[in-house]
Amino acid sequence: MQFDSLKDFINMGGYGFYVWLSYGVTIASLGTLIILSVRKKRTVLIEIAKKITREQRLKETRGNNRESKT
Repeated sequence: MQFDSLKDFINMGGYGFYVWLSYGVTIASLGTLIILSVRKKRTVLIEIAKKITREQRLKETRGNNRESKT
């Protein structure tokens, strides 16, 4: 291992703040992206289910109207 101690590893030769900050920003960005994507997917699936239900009701209503006219 190139570092003599855990403290040296965390310090990264004086650049530790920037290195760990970049890791933190990356993880936070990916986490936010994942959370927002999951929420959007859930919303889209709910909208699709509503649309399918609405279309089925319309088909049933149109079918009932045709039967009652004949």
